Amino acid sequence: MFENLGDRLQNALNKIKGYGKITEDNIGEVTREIRLALLEADVNYKVVKEFIANVKEKALGEEVKKSLKPGEMFVKIVKDELVDLLGKEDEPLIIVKPMTILMMCGLQGSGKTTTTGKLALLLRKKYGLKPLMVACDVYRPAAIEQLKQLGKELNIEVYSEGKGNPVEIAKNAVEYAKENGYNYVLIDTAGRLHIDDQLMEELQNINEAVSPNEILLVIDSMTGQDAVNVIMGFNERLPLTGAVLTKLDGDTKGGAALSIRHLTNIPIKFIGVSEKMDGLEPFHPERMASRILDMGDLMSMIEKAEGVFDEDEALKAAKKLQKGKFDLDDFLKQLNQVKKLGPLENLIKLIPGAKKMGLNNVNIDPKQMAHVEAIILSMTLEERRNPDILKASRKRRIAAGSGRSVEEVNRLLKQFEQMKIMIKKMKNGDFKMPF
Repeated sequence: MFENLGDRLQNALNKIKGYGKITEDNIGEVTREIRLALLEADVNYKVVKEFIANVKEKALGEEVKKSLKPGEMFVKIVKDELVDLLGKEDEPLIIVKPMTILMMCGLQGSGKTTTTGKLALLLRKKYGLKPLMVACDVYRPAAIEQLKQLGKELNIEVYSEGKGNPVEIAKNAVEYAKENGYNYVLIDTAGRLHIDDQLMEELQNINEAVSPNEILLVIDSMTGQDAVNVIMGFNERLPLTGAVLTKLDGDTKGGAALSIRHLTNIPIKFIGVSEKMDGLEPFHPERMASRILDMGDLMSMIEKAEGVFDEDEALKAAKKLQKGKFDLDDFLKQLNQVKKLGPLENLIKLIPGAKKMGLNNVNIDPKQMAHVEAIILSMTLEERRNPDILKASRKRRIAAGSGRSVEEVNRLLKQFEQMKIMIKKMKNGDFKMPF
């Protein structure tokens, strides 16, 4: 996400990092490049104009003049201004007791139904809530069936009355939720244009009938600058509490995210980062600004790991690593947990300086991980725990059992030994990073 914008901004900022003094002349070229990068990323012109003016004013201020490293101060100013644009503070999802009601709305094709499923899953996994999804999209063919299919996949109940009145369905669903111990109701409404009076009135009627605590507008990030008009159109008819920006993993300029909060004052609460059901993330302005500028996002990386890794297993593995007793059986367990984190290349991008190290374009073929897993699973437990006993005949048997070659078995064993040596060096404090 924001990769083109990030590259352009970083190239511009790299020019100024070594400057011993900041003047209006030497930042002129840099601010021009930043302006072009933002405009080409589809950021609203008024937003860009204000952004550049703020950066210039602060960069030429007394604090920067007195700084020992004015170039680094300039980079910090750009980052702070990005955070301001994106909303400054995090805007968490509203959760009230005993039950929260959320209404999802937006244009057709923006990803409302899928986002409803993703959010329901997040509510259950992260907050331990018992969500109920409500099928109120009675117009789009197969919309109800799509939500039911998601509910079946996620093991989350869907309330549906078929092709009835959406207002009555929403009211009945809330009563059903109260009677059956649900504490979060997600109402999936039909897609509509904000200029369609009849359908917008229906949303207003649902709002009046069930008084939702949260009304989220789902916006396709490929909508571009028109996203602002869409939000303002919906907000004139409904008291929006936030936006969800979907499809940020696609080939999108992403400028909508940099314009929405500043021009509408509607906070972005979530972003869709993959098609998978766990591909919905809370939106953090500070972290997003860091990602754009290749400063990494270690907090998101840690949170992803916390949601996947078994703490007891991780501690056992850490102790074995310290004692030098980490074996292929332990490696297999860790590999299975890493797979749950999603595509590793997405995780690598969260490392600070990933682009400078050439890691932003790393492609890790999931088939290679599957091959490694197959080789280890073809070993006996004794062989996994003591790879030293793996001689030629055993390697041939393992290769045949896993459908791989003996060369691949040897390669895995060699890489595993190299990893153990590297870990031992890190433990002894004599390991230097290769950059």
